[in-house]
Amino acid sequence: MLSLGGVKLPLEAVTQTFGLLAVRGAGKTNAARVMAEEMFDVGLPFVAVDPVGSWFGLRAGRDGKPGGGIPIVIFGGDHGDIPLERGGGQLVADTIIEQRLSCVVDLSGFESEVAKKDFLLAFATRLYQRNRDPLHLFLEEADEYIPQKPMRDETRLLRAWENIVRRGRSRGLGMTMITQRSAAINKNVLTQVETLFTLRTTGPQDRKAIEAWVQYNDQSREILESLSGLENGEAWVWSPHLLGQTKRFKFRRSRTFDSGATPKNVKAKQRQKPATLADVDIEGLRAQMSDTIERAEADDPKLLKRRIRELEHALEAAKRAQPKPERVEVPVLDEQSVKAFELVDQRLRDVAADIKAAWADWQESTLPIRQTAANYQVKLGPVVVVDPQSKPRKAEVAPFHRASSTGLGKCARTILVALRQHGTLSLTQAAICAGYAPKSGGVRNAAGELRAAGHIEGGNNSLSITDQGKAAISDVDPIAEGEELAMWWLNKLSKAEREILKRVIAAYPGSVSLREAADWAGYEPTSGGVRNAAGKLRTLDLITGSNAAMTANARLIG
Repeated sequence: MLSLGGVKLPLEAVTQTFGLLAVRGAGKTNAARVMAEEMFDVGLPFVAVDPVGSWFGLRAGRDGKPGGGIPIVIFGGDHGDIPLERGGGQLVADTIIEQRLSCVVDLSGFESEVAKKDFLLAFATRLYQRNRDPLHLFLEEADEYIPQKPMRDETRLLRAWENIVRRGRSRGLGMTMITQRSAAINKNVLTQVETLFTLRTTGPQDRKAIEAWVQYNDQSREILESLSGLENGEAWVWSPHLLGQTKRFKFRRSRTFDSGATPKNVKAKQRQKPATLADVDIEGLRAQMSDTIERAEADDPKLLKRRIRELEHALEAAKRAQPKPERVEVPVLDEQSVKAFELVDQRLRDVAADIKAAWADWQESTLPIRQTAANYQVKLGPVVVVDPQSKPRKAEVAPFHRASSTGLGKCARTILVALRQHGTLSLTQAAICAGYAPKSGGVRNAAGELRAAGHIEGGNNSLSITDQGKAAISDVDPIAEGEELAMWWLNKLSKAEREILKRVIAAYPGSVSLREAADWAGYEPTSGGVRNAAGKLRTLDLITGSNAAMTANARLIG
């Protein structure tokens, strides 16, 4: 039996499905670690999919010191034994299946949410295709990968995890979904779990999601009112089939290090090293995954920085080893030679000043011609040497060719691309789309450069790309409106901005308050970060209205 504290699970729990729901800080990750520890103790393999880097503490004792943890492999993250790469999902799944590994798959080092989802799609699909022996999966932040309202790029990932929840038992797969945002997890998947653990839950939308599970499984609704008053670690378990009971109990405290807890009284630069492994052939795994390790390390910023430092030290050493140049004696000039030098120097300065003035006059007088030449260039044929005695031949001039946009500076081109993709924008919006600080001098200079070339028109509050500007970047197509445009922005925004925008889009054509959107996203509504995120979305014209009633821009709706 697996002893969780006040509840015991049978060994067949390894292939069953569970939900672990609670607000932040209520003890859901501790509960999941307790389940993992119990499975390891009886020889049942498990995999913890960890997108935030909070599970590495399984390798250490409760006090954070080596010796009290469990010997498992950690893939990826700051504490990983073996690095991960975006395209390595199938290989990691194959390794787990073939070696029957208990491990943590730490995705916190990936460069973006898109990269995490690419990895997990291949990983989950491969496990479902190939696994046949008992294996339990713990999925942290499950609402991110099994969302209630998936975007276009999330539908395949949702289906992969749904297959494991609905049909994984016949393939030896069990799963525990862990989330602090019950309202955001897909209800069609959540209602399929066989046993629900609910710790403290306060949000009204989250409680509605739990109520949906209770109704679907024909369970008592009376205890829903007690959820907001549960202590840390205290939970209700609804298990109509596996345990045949509904019970209020408290999870035991995990015996391994709580690496996901909020740090307290941590000294500057202090880091706790994870425990050492035992009984795991890390070198064998490294040999098996040598190709993916090599590619991951090639892109590792820490390794690249270390290599740069090594090269800098080698360069300094080489400089010190070079012999010092011999001192050159400069002859002393007499007075007459000095005066001759000064006279020549002054004449050259005068000539340079005349050339500079003439160049300025030329620039001013030929401005209209140069503006036209910014869009067209003339290619002349080869020089023809004509015999004075022969009849003159007509000079061959190549036809006009439209110039490329390579004549534009980097900032100017990216702003022009933003206007081409999104249509009319303010200069502030275009600069943010292009990745520049809106008030920088470089952005204003770029706008002036584009106006001088005839590529844009309008004031800084309403810039539009001209036909001439479109021709200059003809290789860039506008972003379609609707879901495609929404996806473009969601992949570009920060996490808080992205989650708030998702909620506002979901409410369209209705409006939603910032407080409701923040609650749904798991943020404190009154925090400065939430207010700043809403302000950024307004600046980008992605939402309209006050914080009391935010509405999505109609262009984002399919």
